[in-house]
Amino acid sequence: MTDNFFPLEVNAPASRTFEHCREWVKAGQQVTVITCAPNFPKGRVFDGYRNRLWQSAEMDGIRVIRVWTYITANEGFAKRILDYVSFMVAATLAALFVRKVDVVVGTSPQFFTVCGACVTGFLKRVPGVFELRDIWPESIKAVGAMQDSLALRWLERLELFLYRNASRVVAVTHAFGKADSTRH
Repeated sequence: MTDNFFPLEVNAPASRTFEHCREWVKAGQQVTVITCAPNFPKGRVFDGYRNRLWQSAEMDGIRVIRVWTYITANEGFAKRILDYVSFMVAATLAALFVRKVDVVVGTSPQFFTVCGACVTGFLKRVPGVFELRDIWPESIKAVGAMQDSLALRWLERLELFLYRNASRVVAVTHAFGKADSTRH
């Protein structure tokens, strides 16, 4: 599962996820990605796409399911959280209709995607992998987007729960791996 980070969007997370999926397909795996309508960073759905409940297509051998989300520009904390939570719910529901699942990978930077992957893995009784691209919510605190509060402490507890309940945590940098291991 990956929120706003899959082609046609052009950013490092989209490219990374797409390249991973292409390699898995080359290795003979069936790969399904659940994402949303491409809209990042302006919060406007790209030409040729619509923000619908379910759209399915194939891209380089990858089955791509795009689900409805609350779409907003990459600004405003509350609206972004609503975007993330709507994706988590829609992607988790869509994942219930994907057959023959062996493993679920949830990719951050925001971890509501990983929450959806965790629930999906639990419901389908398959391993879940947390691909850690950013220490979230630590990063939102570091940039001043959120001050220490009950909500932030709740997010930090959720973060630790996700680390502990993932079959594997894959960090994209050694520094994130070290930060992750100190948080357990």
